[in-house]
Amino acid sequence: MTKIIINGCNGRMGQFITQMAAEDETLEVVAGVDARDDGHNSYPVFSSVSECTLEADAVIDFSNPAAIDVLMDFCVNKKIPCVVCTTGLNDEQIGKVKKASEKVAILRSSNMSLGINVLMKALAEAAPIFAEAGFDIEIVEKHHNQKLDAPSGTAVALADVMNDALDEKYGYVYDRSERREKRPKNEIGISSVRGGTIVGDHDVIFAGTDEVVTFSHRAYSRAIFAKGALSAAKFLSGMKPGMYDMSDVIGA
Repeated sequence: MTKIIINGCNGRMGQFITQMAAEDETLEVVAGVDARDDGHNSYPVFSSVSECTLEADAVIDFSNPAAIDVLMDFCVNKKIPCVVCTTGLNDEQIGKVKKASEKVAILRSSNMSLGINVLMKALAEAAPIFAEAGFDIEIVEKHHNQKLDAPSGTAVALADVMNDALDEKYGYVYDRSERREKRPKNEIGISSVRGGTIVGDHDVIFAGTDEVVTFSHRAYSRAIFAKGALSAAKFLSGMKPGMYDMSDVIGA
């Protein structure tokens, strides 16, 4: 039995995780953390993770960047592994997460879905081939109108995995509205669309002379992210300190 704490339990993702964990006999949510609570959860909810006194095998974090410092301190002090799913972390916060991974197992991913993580592996192989052939690289991501950050963490992660495979030769551009020049070769354009209830669409476009190849991923429900987060929590339970990602879970 893997016992978990959900940081951000009353958000949309927190509630998906709660529902899916209840259907898994190998999981138990022992506590939640959220600034607001109406008492509808079957587990105790604390307003701050620092107030939680219950033992757990892993924390799943779907909260907000402002909470990451306190969360990392808690996990290090309690020696509890953490699945960090919150996006929009700045460089200082990412450094805090990496520092914590020296003392406790941390899995950080911008997207918890199996499909996206398999796509990343495919792009790492495809990008050098298309770049060598002179193809331009563009990413278009679409999300619901309530999403606060742009571009999405997943879009940046897709760009990063390709740029890593291309020896970091490419720069990213998010807006060309004030530029009047031909498209430079060594750039990855990242465009964001916000509207309606789109869960998450990502298209990676390789545009060459007379042909275009597009890698696409469509998320139709947040359940895929909850499922990935729960799989990651099971994976982290009992793991030694270090920084992990979803490729480790897929390969396990």
